Amino acid sequence: MRKFQKMSGRPRELAMPPGASATAGSVEILRAWIVNGGLHVALDPAFDSPDPWGIMLADIARHAARAFAAQKTCSEKAALERIGSMLEAELQRPTDLGTTQELKKQ
Repeated sequence: MRKFQKMSGRPRELAMPPGASATAGSVEILRAWIVNGGLHVALDPAFDSPDPWGIMLADIARHAARAFAAQKTCSEKAALERIGSMLEAELQRPTDLGTTQELKKQ
């Protein structure tokens, strides 16, 4: 896994996507961080059923695959295949189930 360096002693946040900041009524539903090598997630289930999360996770995988292709790490197709393979393996045999707790609303 790639090592991330903190800048100015502060956590490194990504910028908000342009469409989200320019559109009234936009809602953040997922935030993910690598902390001491582990995944930390804040999320709002947001939908009336879990089904849209499958679509959203597939869309995120496609975005990640395009990012790897843009960095010339591998082709978009190869990246998406690798992401899909690891996702399936992790769903079948989790390396870490983690814990989930409700976050306080801001």
